[in-house]
Amino acid sequence: MKISQILNQGQQTFSFEFFPPKSDEGFDQLYQTIENLKSWKPGYVSVTYGAGGSTRSKTIDLVGRIKHQIGLESMAHLTCVGHTADEIHSILDLLKEKGIDNVLALRGDPPQGEEKFVKMANGFEYGNELVAFIRKNYSFCLGVAGYPEGHVECPDKTADLQNLKRKVDAGADFIVTQLFFDNQFFIDFLERARAIGIQVPIIPGIMPIINAKQTKRFTKMCGASIPSDLLARLEEYQEDNLAIGKIGVEHATRQCEELLKMGVPGIHFYTLNRSKATLSILHNLQNGTDPV
Repeated sequence: MKISQILNQGQQTFSFEFFPPKSDEGFDQLYQTIENLKSWKPGYVSVTYGAGGSTRSKTIDLVGRIKHQIGLESMAHLTCVGHTADEIHSILDLLKEKGIDNVLALRGDPPQGEEKFVKMANGFEYGNELVAFIRKNYSFCLGVAGYPEGHVECPDKTADLQNLKRKVDAGADFIVTQLFFDNQFFIDFLERARAIGIQVPIIPGIMPIINAKQTKRFTKMCGASIPSDLLARLEEYQEDNLAIGKIGVEHATRQCEELLKMGVPGIHFYTLNRSKATLSILHNLQNGTDPV
């Protein structure tokens, strides 16, 4: 089923992002995570695509297994990095053969060790080019990424939003945002997007904090920021992962409560292949209890 159809049903939905593990043990942990989260009946789940296409075959296999064996609607991430148009074509053919209906079309990050994105000969340089190519040749439902605090490579938020509009105009059906820890960034982003004519659903992306150092590293990579009061709490307990996890769940729960009251179409959780924090947030939201 296409995610656009799920969103058109008008019910707020939860979705989860996973990445292909490097080991058999990692896959065992991931399948347990999916099993733990399945009971919450997510609208869909997504599977990331490693830098430079490093997890290409694992991504394709995993989205197929999640959809056909586990029984959850799945979306494959696809990036331009390290691929010609012909290679992109072959990947999309494989996804089509596996009965996958949804693709998150991304430019992608440079491969590890490289600072800048370099377009492949006969490849795509920007996300809107990939979206246009897929829309022309396939009937996938297409998601794209949005950046409430601006893309890390684009310091001009106005220009960054115009880049997003180009992706939507090229055929994107919905937007999933980069993680953020201050809802005001999302609120401002949503208002500015609507003001320039972006009308597709915009789904906020939330990452529960489970490790202080890891979160600082992620935010530095993606250009997100940590509110000063939250950062102070993380630094106070940074060596105590149990305390950090409680702080993370508390903060994310409050973010989600506010976002859901705003009427967002759903929440997309960056799970890091773990279920405990996300499950705690979902329980808090369901029970309407104060996070502890």
